[in-house]
Amino acid sequence: MSLTCDCPMSQPGPTLAATCGGGAFMLFMGLLEVFLRSQCDLEDPCGRAQARSSMDSVYDFIVVGGGSAGSVVAARLSEVPEWRVLLLEAGFDEPTGAQVPSMFLNFIGSSIDWGYQTESEPAACLAEDGRKCYWPRGKVLGGTSVMNGMMYIRGSRKDYDDWAAAGIEGWSYQDVLPYFLKSEDNKQVDEMDEGYHGVGGPLTVSQFPYHPPLSYSIVKAGEELGYKIRDLNGEHHTGFSIAQTTNRNGSRLSAARAFLRPARLRKNLHVMLNATVSKILINQTTRQAYAVQVRNSHGGTETIFANHEIVLSAGAVASPQLLQLSGVGDPEVLSRADVKVVHKLPAVGRNLHNHVAYFVNFKVNDNNTTPLNWATAMEYLLFRDGLMSGTGISEVTAFINTKYANPAEDNPDIQLFFGGFLADCARTGMVGERLDNGSRSIQIIPTVLHPKSRGRLEIRSADPFEYPRIFANYLTHPDDVKVLVEGIKFAIKLSETKALKRYGVKLDKTPVKGCEKFKFGCDAYWECAVRMMTGPENHQVGSCRMGPRGDPNAVVDTLLQVQGIDRLRVADASIIPTVVSGNTNAPAIMIGERAADFIKQRWLGAARASFPLSGHGGVSNVLTSDTHAHSTWQRWLS
Repeated sequence: MSLTCDCPMSQPGPTLAATCGGGAFMLFMGLLEVFLRSQCDLEDPCGRAQARSSMDSVYDFIVVGGGSAGSVVAARLSEVPEWRVLLLEAGFDEPTGAQVPSMFLNFIGSSIDWGYQTESEPAACLAEDGRKCYWPRGKVLGGTSVMNGMMYIRGSRKDYDDWAAAGIEGWSYQDVLPYFLKSEDNKQVDEMDEGYHGVGGPLTVSQFPYHPPLSYSIVKAGEELGYKIRDLNGEHHTGFSIAQTTNRNGSRLSAARAFLRPARLRKNLHVMLNATVSKILINQTTRQAYAVQVRNSHGGTETIFANHEIVLSAGAVASPQLLQLSGVGDPEVLSRADVKVVHKLPAVGRNLHNHVAYFVNFKVNDNNTTPLNWATAMEYLLFRDGLMSGTGISEVTAFINTKYANPAEDNPDIQLFFGGFLADCARTGMVGERLDNGSRSIQIIPTVLHPKSRGRLEIRSADPFEYPRIFANYLTHPDDVKVLVEGIKFAIKLSETKALKRYGVKLDKTPVKGCEKFKFGCDAYWECAVRMMTGPENHQVGSCRMGPRGDPNAVVDTLLQVQGIDRLRVADASIIPTVVSGNTNAPAIMIGERAADFIKQRWLGAARASFPLSGHGGVSNVLTSDTHAHSTWQRWLS
């Protein structure tokens, strides 16, 4: 491995030392950062997408947001060499330390985190300051794929088939599966269910190199309770697994690393960082989007025109926020914010929802663990292996059925996450897990997969830098609480299996403050606990809901076009009508793939678009010798 590069070193931040609490770890993390930045595959100064300090005034396509979907859209559109593509990202490039899997919690609350908070919740997060839930979202090239746990989960077959049954044509499981395969380069394809995985795509998918022994015991515990160990992206969606993740050679593979860095030498792709889009300009006569206004790093405002289309990929919070700032939304919301109504579309910002969880704490004997030290650090630096090359037991997941689910549908209603055994700093890792008696804490985290509670999002003002009002409305539907309580009971039952008893796993029975009046462990106690100590997941969706054309409850149609406005699409998790059964990073990437092909179909013709070959991991090549008429920005001003 080369330790020197010919390109000047970039300075993405923040550093590990800045994200890690504890004075004893500051020096260690500072030195570790120096060593990490000497590793060219992690720092990658020559491979990062080259950000521009200034922009041209006209492009064919403008993509707003460089997250999981936006990175895909921009990279795929730039495959057509005569198309000029601009990607605008409000944050900076991803930090070097974020490439290390075990540090995945460090960057929550840092400068690459938008750090959203909900409004005061009526039925959840009651123990938090102001009853507000925290929503970390990535403000960085690569978006939340730079901060997440890297788990690669697509959702169940029934999720997508239910979309199609609701009139969203072209989005059944069989319709979307080729687009998952198109992205994927599965390094363990021979171990997975045949026909459900692709090879040769830009997105490397595999298990982490290192697995704590407890990970194996957890899946064995699942077997004790009658669940099979499965490929959860394969034929079945119910069971336990050491999950596959978006990692390459023991380091994080964000959407930006996977899709944008290979496209960095394309002269037709421009990337602008620290560029906040304040408004999309729409011609009210032609009902066409034609430009964006951008606040640049110098504090000025620039107008950039799009010959063909503007694609909004800013996420479940910022995409509806930007539509409302542009005058697209509910007239009452816009009026309160003093924004002129350009296009009445009341569904913008509605249908906002998310998975909701609860952290069940356990104590476990800690007899044979290795803390983060120079030995484990060097194991990672030299071999990309060991504790730092994984996320502890967070790599394990399970999909189980409570009494409210129908097992015959293979559409479980609870996902289990796990937390603990990280090689990490004092704030989030092994030191933080250790208890006074020599044991340590771990978490089993049941998560409601099909929440019925719905929220909404509204801008406060016309200021693009003022965060919107987020009404999550967690647990306002009683069924969400009932399912979550059953998930907690299963987590406790799992801890009592032989496979976990050998670790001395014991439920932490410290009462949740505010729930002492209930007998610990009864349903009423857990109902109180989940409302006090709610665990919102980071799978926000639905605020620019997709639906059939003309659906008054939808923002975009099945081609992801904003209803009533031409040349404007939304392509990110906000279009998901009902949240999928699992993590949302893989679906967001799939949505980006689909959006790019919809656009190619429109502007190149169906025969020329880059659609996947059905049932295969490979994709058809883009034909690059196209001649097509270029519109000019003057057309949109007429």
